[in-house]
Amino acid sequence: MSTKNAIILSPNPRGVFYEGTITGAISPGTVMQVDVSEGVDGNGHFTWEPYAPGTDGDRRLVAVLLPNELLGKVATDAYATGDHGFVYCPVPGELMNMLVANVAGTSDTFAVGDLMMVNTGDGKLIATTGSPESEPFFVKEAVTTALTADTLVECVFTGY
Repeated sequence: MSTKNAIILSPNPRGVFYEGTITGAISPGTVMQVDVSEGVDGNGHFTWEPYAPGTDGDRRLVAVLLPNELLGKVATDAYATGDHGFVYCPVPGELMNMLVANVAGTSDTFAVGDLMMVNTGDGKLIATTGSPESEPFFVKEAVTTALTADTLVECVFTGY
Protein backbone atom coordinates (compact mmCIF):
# COMPACT_ATOMS: atom_id res chain seq x y z
CA MET A 1 0.00 0.00 0.00
CA SER A 2 1.16 3.49 -0.71
CA THR A 3 2.71 5.44 2.13
CA LYS A 4 2.89 8.74 0.30
CA ASN A 5 1.11 11.77 1.73
CA ALA A 6 -0.04 13.08 -1.63
CA ILE A 7 -2.90 12.24 -3.96
CA ILE A 8 -1.43 13.48 -7.24
CA LEU A 9 1.80 11.56 -7.85
CA SER A 10 2.60 12.67 -11.41
CA PRO A 11 5.41 15.23 -11.38
CA ASN A 12 3.73 17.66 -13.80
CA PRO A 13 -0.04 17.28 -13.49
CA ARG A 14 -1.90 18.53 -16.55
CA GLY A 15 -5.49 18.17 -15.45
CA VAL A 16 -7.89 20.78 -14.09
CA PHE A 17 -8.05 21.97 -10.49
CA TYR A 18 -11.30 23.14 -8.84
CA GLU A 19 -12.23 24.28 -5.38
CA GLY A 20 -15.47 24.66 -3.52
CA THR A 21 -17.49 23.51 -0.54
CA ILE A 22 -17.32 19.85 0.52
CA THR A 23 -20.43 17.94 1.58
CA GLY A 24 -19.79 15.05 3.96
CA ALA A 25 -16.95 13.66 6.04
CA ILE A 26 -14.76 12.59 3.13
CA SER A 27 -11.12 11.59 2.76
CA PRO A 28 -8.80 12.65 -0.04
CA GLY A 29 -8.50 10.16 -2.89
CA THR A 30 -12.31 9.93 -3.16
CA VAL A 31 -14.03 10.53 -6.51
CA MET A 32 -16.42 13.49 -6.24
CA GLN A 33 -19.29 14.97 -8.24
CA VAL A 34 -20.88 18.39 -8.38
CA ASP A 35 -23.87 18.71 -6.03
CA VAL A 36 -26.21 20.29 -8.57
CA SER A 37 -28.85 20.97 -5.92
CA GLU A 38 -26.50 23.57 -4.39
CA GLY A 39 -25.70 25.49 -7.58
CA VAL A 40 -22.70 27.80 -7.65
CA ASP A 41 -21.65 29.94 -4.69
CA GLY A 42 -20.94 33.69 -4.79
CA ASN A 43 -17.33 33.02 -5.81
CA GLY A 44 -18.31 30.81 -8.74
CA HIS A 45 -17.39 27.56 -6.96
CA PHE A 46 -19.35 24.31 -6.94
CA THR A 47 -20.33 22.25 -3.93
CA TRP A 48 -18.78 18.79 -4.18
CA GLU A 49 -20.19 15.51 -2.85
CA PRO A 50 -19.08 11.86 -3.20
CA TYR A 51 -19.74 10.24 -6.58
CA ALA A 52 -23.32 8.91 -6.48
CA PRO A 53 -24.98 8.48 -9.88
CA GLY A 54 -26.92 5.46 -8.61
CA THR A 55 -24.91 2.65 -10.22
CA ASP A 56 -21.31 1.55 -9.64
CA GLY A 57 -19.10 2.34 -12.63
CA ASP A 58 -21.43 4.83 -14.33
CA ARG A 59 -19.57 7.24 -16.62
CA ARG A 60 -19.17 10.67 -15.01
CA LEU A 61 -16.61 13.43 -14.69
CA VAL A 62 -13.72 12.08 -12.62
CA ALA A 63 -12.86 14.68 -9.97
CA VAL A 64 -10.63 13.48 -7.14
CA LEU A 65 -10.63 15.08 -3.70
CA LEU A 66 -7.23 16.51 -2.73
CA PRO A 67 -5.89 17.32 0.75
CA ASN A 68 -6.24 20.93 1.87
CA GLU A 69 -2.53 21.73 1.72
CA LEU A 70 -3.23 25.40 2.52
CA LEU A 71 -4.14 24.25 6.04
CA GLY A 72 -1.26 21.78 6.26
CA LYS A 73 -3.48 18.74 5.70
CA VAL A 74 -2.19 15.48 4.21
CA ALA A 75 -3.81 12.65 2.26
CA THR A 76 -5.06 10.94 5.41
CA ASP A 77 -6.86 14.02 6.82
CA ALA A 78 -10.61 13.91 6.13
CA TYR A 79 -12.79 16.91 5.36
CA ALA A 80 -15.95 17.78 7.28
CA THR A 81 -19.21 19.04 5.78
CA GLY A 82 -18.91 22.73 4.93
CA ASP A 83 -15.10 22.74 4.63
CA HIS A 84 -13.55 24.57 1.69
CA GLY A 85 -11.90 21.89 -0.42
CA PHE A 86 -9.98 21.10 -3.56
CA VAL A 87 -10.57 18.58 -6.34
CA TYR A 88 -8.59 17.59 -9.40
CA CYS A 89 -9.71 16.19 -12.77
CA PRO A 90 -6.79 14.11 -14.07
CA VAL A 91 -5.79 13.40 -17.66
CA PRO A 92 -5.15 9.84 -18.89
CA GLY A 93 -1.88 8.37 -17.72
CA GLU A 94 -1.55 10.43 -14.55
CA LEU A 95 -0.55 8.64 -11.36
CA MET A 96 -2.72 9.14 -8.28
CA ASN A 97 -3.18 7.70 -4.82
CA MET A 98 -6.83 6.64 -4.81
CA LEU A 99 -8.97 5.58 -1.88
CA VAL A 100 -9.85 1.91 -2.35
CA ALA A 101 -12.81 0.58 -0.36
CA ASN A 102 -12.43 -2.26 2.10
CA VAL A 103 -15.42 -4.27 0.87
CA ALA A 104 -16.83 -6.67 3.47
CA GLY A 105 -16.82 -10.30 2.40
CA THR A 106 -14.10 -9.92 -0.25
CA SER A 107 -10.38 -10.62 -0.24
CA ASP A 108 -9.60 -7.03 -1.28
CA THR A 109 -6.34 -7.96 -3.00
CA PHE A 110 -5.33 -6.51 -6.36
CA ALA A 111 -2.70 -7.21 -8.99
CA VAL A 112 -0.88 -4.60 -11.05
CA GLY A 113 -3.14 -3.75 -13.99
CA ASP A 114 -6.44 -4.68 -12.32
CA LEU A 115 -9.14 -2.29 -13.49
CA MET A 116 -11.12 -0.39 -10.86
CA MET A 117 -14.53 1.26 -11.02
CA VAL A 118 -16.03 3.88 -8.74
CA ASN A 119 -18.49 2.79 -6.06
CA THR A 120 -21.68 4.83 -6.10
CA GLY A 121 -22.54 6.60 -2.87
CA ASP A 122 -19.04 6.92 -1.42
CA GLY A 123 -16.75 7.56 -4.41
CA LYS A 124 -14.18 4.93 -3.42
CA LEU A 125 -12.63 2.56 -5.93
CA ILE A 126 -13.73 -1.08 -6.00
CA ALA A 127 -12.81 -4.06 -8.17
CA THR A 128 -14.62 -4.14 -11.49
CA THR A 129 -17.64 -6.44 -11.59
CA GLY A 130 -20.29 -6.87 -14.26
CA SER A 131 -20.19 -4.56 -17.28
CA PRO A 132 -19.65 -1.01 -16.02
CA GLU A 133 -19.71 2.02 -18.29
CA SER A 134 -16.42 3.21 -16.86
CA GLU A 135 -13.25 1.75 -15.31
CA PRO A 136 -11.32 4.97 -14.81
CA PHE A 137 -8.31 3.57 -12.93
CA PHE A 138 -5.98 0.59 -12.93
CA VAL A 139 -3.82 -0.55 -10.05
CA LYS A 140 -0.12 0.36 -10.27
CA GLU A 141 0.98 -1.23 -7.00
CA ALA A 142 0.01 -4.77 -6.06
CA VAL A 143 -2.10 -5.19 -2.92
CA THR A 144 -1.21 -8.69 -1.71
CA THR A 145 -2.59 -8.52 1.83
CA ALA A 146 -6.35 -8.28 2.30
CA LEU A 147 -7.42 -4.75 3.22
CA THR A 148 -8.63 -4.18 6.76
CA ALA A 149 -9.66 -0.55 6.13
CA ASP A 150 -10.15 1.82 3.21
CA THR A 151 -6.65 2.35 1.84
CA LEU A 152 -4.81 4.69 -0.53
CA VAL A 153 -3.46 2.67 -3.48
CA GLU A 154 -1.31 3.99 -6.31
CA CYS A 155 -3.32 3.93 -9.54
CA VAL A 156 -3.15 5.18 -13.12
CA PHE A 157 -6.05 7.19 -14.56
CA THR A 158 -7.24 5.45 -17.73
CA GLY A 159 -9.52 8.17 -19.02
CA TYR A 160 -12.38 5.76 -19.68
